[in-house]
Amino acid sequence: MPVFRSRAFHLAAVLAACAAATGCGTFDGATQRIAGSITPYRVEVVQGNFVSREQVQALQPGMSRLQVREVLGTPLVTSIFHADRWDYVFTLKRQGVEPQSRRLTVFFKGDQLERFEGDEMPTEAEFVATLDVRRKAGRIPMLEVSADSLKAAPARPAAPGAAAPPPLPSASYPPLEPAAR
Repeated sequence: MPVFRSRAFHLAAVLAACAAATGCGTFDGATQRIAGSITPYRVEVVQGNFVSREQVQALQPGMSRLQVREVLGTPLVTSIFHADRWDYVFTLKRQGVEPQSRRLTVFFKGDQLERFEGDEMPTEAEFVATLDVRRKAGRIPMLEVSADSLKAAPARPAAPGAAAPPPLPSASYPPLEPAAR
C-alpha cells in the first residue's frame, strides 16, 4: 500500500502543478485583455505654431519681418547662424490619433521676405475637423433665439411660494469729468 499512496501523491502533485500552470496562463491572458482595454491617460503634446493655408497665402515677397511675424506669429526656431531664416514647426501627438507634423521655413534677404517653403498646410476648417475625431457627428443645436421663437414660447409660471424678484434700482452715476464752464 505505501507504493500506491506515493503514486497517488505524485499524481496529485503533477495534476496540481498542471492546474496551477494552466491557471497562470489563463490569468495572464485575462490580465493582458484587461490591461489592453484600460489605458492610462496620456497628455496631448502640442508644440510649435499651427500655420494655416490662409496664413501662407497671405505671405508676399517683400514683406518686412514685422509683417511676417504679424501673419505667422513668433517662429519656433531662429538661429544666430541663420539670421535670414525662420522655421515654423508644428507637432501634435494625441492618444489614438496619428501624430501630425508640419514645417514651414521663411527666408529673408535683409529685412524683406524673399521666399518660403514647406509642407502643404491645411485650412483652418480642415485642421479643426481633425482635432476631435472621436466625437460622433450629431445634430448641432441652434444657439440663437429669434424674436418669433420667444413670442411662441409659453410663459413660465412662477413657482408656488416664490417671491417676485425685486425691481431693479434706477442708478444715477456721477459724471466722470467735471462739467465744462
